Amino acid sequence: MTITLQAKKRQGMAEAARAAEQVPAVYYGAGKESTSISVPLRDFTKIFKEAGETTAIELAVEGEVVNALIHDIQRDPLSGLPIHIDFLAIDMNKEIEVPVPIEFTGLAEAEKNGLGTLVKVLHEVQVRALPAHMPHSFTVDVTPLATLESQIHVRDIALPNNVTLVTSPDEVVALITAFIEEKEEAAPIDLESIEVEQKGKKEEGETTAETPETKAE
Repeated sequence: MTITLQAKKRQGMAEAARAAEQVPAVYYGAGKESTSISVPLRDFTKIFKEAGETTAIELAVEGEVVNALIHDIQRDPLSGLPIHIDFLAIDMNKEIEVPVPIEFTGLAEAEKNGLGTLVKVLHEVQVRALPAHMPHSFTVDVTPLATLESQIHVRDIALPNNVTLVTSPDEVVALITAFIEEKEEAAPIDLESIEVEQKGKKEEGETTAETPETKAE
């Protein structure tokens, strides 16, 4: 299935594009000259949910079709909306290396039975493949993690045909760690009460020393 995103070359300022509900962007790579473009915000948001950063899309730029990956997104810190996008132009006949995200499913048996806590060590795996064969994500079921010794490694991920693993197969993807018992904190020492008590004893001793009986001696 081909995913196409309409785009147009950008001549003016980035602020003008944003005001028109367009996102300023640029594409480069695969021997193509860096070109400033803009894409509709609504269309890009929809396509990004479908393609992510691993699925090739077609940029339709004023009669030219550019195969590309969504390479980098700058977002507004307050709204979270994209304010600039980098598209990496690619050759569909050449392999590429990209990090593919991991999606975790299930509930670890060890966590379910109260033996420990699930720790997600890796959140993406680097692989190499032709753009058309690049997976959108990898699904890892953590249900089999039943003991504190249980681990899932990269080698346990089932790779589609024509996809080569780049990340070391011995890397740990997820594991179980024992619960850490919280130690009771000692009550803080009230220095003021100690000082008052010591002061009271001192004054009592001084009063006793000044009694007539003590002077007579």
